[in-house]
Amino acid sequence: MIRFLLNVLWLVFGGGLVLAVGYGIAALICFVLVVTIPFGVASLRLASYSLWPFGRTLVPKPGTGVASGLANLLWVVLAGWWLALSHVIAGIALCVTIVGIPFGIANFKLVPAAFWPLGREVVDAP
Repeated sequence: MIRFLLNVLWLVFGGGLVLAVGYGIAALICFVLVVTIPFGVASLRLASYSLWPFGRTLVPKPGTGVASGLANLLWVVLAGWWLALSHVIAGIALCVTIVGIPFGIANFKLVPAAFWPLGREVVDAP
């Protein structure tokens, strides 16, 4: 029940909706450029994760190799840096207030995911 409440508060006050829209825009751009469709899929995965982060976590996907790492380097150049920057800015803004600290920490938790989205999957936290 606490996770549900935190997720609802995150969606409304923590910037979850705004960040998910950012990931959605990145996904649409990636889908328009046909070559970058795998980046669009990863961006949609992170959009759903940024909408409802409490109670879920990102783990490395087994079986990913060098191609995923090289694709992540391309992702950082094209979209990852500004998505990670949005998480850092939102995290700092939320940590200014005592009530916003859990949401700021959740934003900081999303920074590595914004940099390296390929080769990861979202799973329920234990």
